[in-house]
Amino acid sequence: MLRLTEIRLPLDHSPEAIARAASSRLRIAPTELLTCTVVRRAHDARKKLAIKLIYSVDVEVQDEANVLKRCANRRDVRPTPDTGYRCVAHASTHVPTRPLVIGAGPCGLFAALLLAQMGFKPIILERGKVVRDRTKDTWGLWRDSVLHTESNVQYGEGGAGTFSDGKLYSQIKDPRHLGRKVLTEFVKAGAPPEILVNAHPHIGTFRLVKMVENMRATIESLGGEYRFESRVTDLDIDTGGDGARRVRGVVLAGGERIAADHVVLAIGHSARDTFQMLHDRGVHIEAKPFSVGLRIEHPQSLIDAARFGPSAGNPSLGAADYKLVYHAANGRDVYSFCMCPGGTVVAATSEEGCVVTNGMSQYSRAERNANAGLVVGITPEADYPDGPLAGVAFQRKWESAAFLAGGGTYAAPVQRVGDFLARRPSTSLGSVIPSYTPGVVPTDLALCLPGYATAAIREALPAFARQIRGFAMADAVLTGVETRTSSPIRINRNETFQSLNTKGLYPAGEGAGYAGGILSSGVDGIKVAEAVAQSILAGSQGVAGQVSLP
Repeated sequence: MLRLTEIRLPLDHSPEAIARAASSRLRIAPTELLTCTVVRRAHDARKKLAIKLIYSVDVEVQDEANVLKRCANRRDVRPTPDTGYRCVAHASTHVPTRPLVIGAGPCGLFAALLLAQMGFKPIILERGKVVRDRTKDTWGLWRDSVLHTESNVQYGEGGAGTFSDGKLYSQIKDPRHLGRKVLTEFVKAGAPPEILVNAHPHIGTFRLVKMVENMRATIESLGGEYRFESRVTDLDIDTGGDGARRVRGVVLAGGERIAADHVVLAIGHSARDTFQMLHDRGVHIEAKPFSVGLRIEHPQSLIDAARFGPSAGNPSLGAADYKLVYHAANGRDVYSFCMCPGGTVVAATSEEGCVVTNGMSQYSRAERNANAGLVVGITPEADYPDGPLAGVAFQRKWESAAFLAGGGTYAAPVQRVGDFLARRPSTSLGSVIPSYTPGVVPTDLALCLPGYATAAIREALPAFARQIRGFAMADAVLTGVETRTSSPIRINRNETFQSLNTKGLYPAGEGAGYAGGILSSGVDGIKVAEAVAQSILAGSQGVAGQVSLP
């Protein structure tokens, strides 16, 4: 099997054009091409009057050896890589203590799935509810301004990614193709097969709910055990005579103790009480950079026209997205974050008296507005230097300010872009109707962010308008605030994926500062599960099995 890359075709090409292009690329007759399968599909819209679709394909040919010999010096023709995943370990008999996975977001989900597939029968502890009940509670905030502090956008089965665009791409280095394993498992659980092909795949919230349920059923069928509404409030840490710290289990709210020698800490980026507990127990934590800012909404039709020109609306392209970066005069970087084509801005707080925004899309991306975060990078050294958890206090300060600016009812403060640029409060809205529920209050968003952030965003908006015509339109809507872009801490770990100073504790995923998004979180969960399996098999007596980690 051979892989051909960079096959470029016009938008209106026929289905047969891909195979013809592959034959031409290899300089073989069409009859010598036995099969041709698309493995990746993207588009190049840099020339709006000549947008191209770009394919990678796997082909079978009659004389592969001869073709490879002729194409030996070409980068666009190579043997098809092996992207299949093989479990690196297997426990064939009883494991003395079952591994615990704290958190059922993407990282915890894949850590648990891999441990279950390797025969280790993990116990998954999730502070929130099953995904269906969690969805009802989340709608309670969106529709009725009723916040459930343990069941919301941040907490519950599926994690924060459940209420998002469901983006499944990342810029992480992935030499072992673990991202392919994540996508393949998602397809098995009900995701559309196109996610294995599209360059920028996404799923959408409604599909994610069913997929999460199906993956839970798979884990349980392999001996895994879920325990919902089980918040971990403490760690059982044993300090030996040599002073080395070792986790021996966890304590749940209510006092129940669960023994375990291997604990995967797959908490999300909003588990602030858990961050505090870990800090109090002496687990090594440091503050890390993240970003804060606002959500911006435009008509999706404006973004489509700006990105695709006359081809806007072509079904081969779908709803247009964008990625923007600007370096402001005050030294701050401003960039678009979590862009959601045809989506909505959602209430994403997990604490009372705070307003937090995020973006969400369904698979169809068919809503009226496009939205994205416009966020500004901040650092512990310059902006919150007062200890490992100072970033949490920084987030709360501006989330509370947004709550007050929105009237104290979980309505969000908003401002028209024209007013924001003119430094005047908004008193009404224009042609762009905000999608945030339970409601919005026009005001001055300078009340809701530090001055350097608003200054940088004001400077960036006209620059972004030079890239996307209409981006700084007066009636575009800014909604505050976006503060949960990534974890404000990092729970440091060593080369075995264990805490620097607490053996048996495996910090993982976005909350621990090692991922950002569904795909990278899933990949990190796989890596940590492999490390746990290695440790269990290396240290257990009477456990038949084998392990081989790269």
